[in-house]
Amino acid sequence: MIQIIPAITIKEGKVVKWEQGNAGKEHVYEGSPLDVAKRFEDAGLEVLHLVDLEGSMKGSPRNFHICEMLAGHTKLKIDFTGGINTDGDITQAFEFGASYITVASTALLNKNLFSTWVLSYGREKITLGADTLSDNIVIKGWQKSTNVNLFEHIRYFYNQGLKYVKTTDVARDGLMEGPSFELYKKIQEGFPNLSILASGGVRSIDDIKKLQDLGLFAVIISRALYEGKLHLKEIENLLIQKS
Repeated sequence: MIQIIPAITIKEGKVVKWEQGNAGKEHVYEGSPLDVAKRFEDAGLEVLHLVDLEGSMKGSPRNFHICEMLAGHTKLKIDFTGGINTDGDITQAFEFGASYITVASTALLNKNLFSTWVLSYGREKITLGADTLSDNIVIKGWQKSTNVNLFEHIRYFYNQGLKYVKTTDVARDGLMEGPSFELYKKIQEGFPNLSILASGGVRSIDDIKKLQDLGLFAVIISRALYEGKLHLKEIENLLIQKS
């Protein structure tokens, strides 16, 4: 069974979502981060992808206090991402309650440092964030494009024993028009021992089931949940079937 992971993106203390990484298309959702997280927990979900959007843009985490609050008041295992650039950032993230870390920009800008983190903290704890637009990596909260090929980037760390990669197709993210099934199939075929977390475009239980059929490890969902296209009750029912 594919793992279903809801996402909470934080900006100025609020739960938000940008379409295709575009700040001009920002959606702000009702409810505090804790209220939202508790709803996910009550539905039987176990892991939360927590995105520090300000940290991603500014280059250092800004919302460890949100991570601490969610870790302290729910049983969710938190995958923290956004602005992780130093050993100190990693240490603090774990001290503030994160169970896992996803790193994107630093993995591109300082490959040796990222490789050291995977070795030091263990490959179960560190996920490579490899987000893409037209098969090239994008970083800094998707605000900076690069000429680095997605598959070459993944392969570099795959050859060093990387276990987890989270890939968002930015062109699909926030549009609820369906995930990039062909992209994930290609990654799966190219890196058969990799556990892939798919993100972006999920709009229904059928999308989740199709990603599961591809053999992916996990799917990260957000806007479809917040806007009622995908209901927590549907996910509860799917989890019941799993058990």
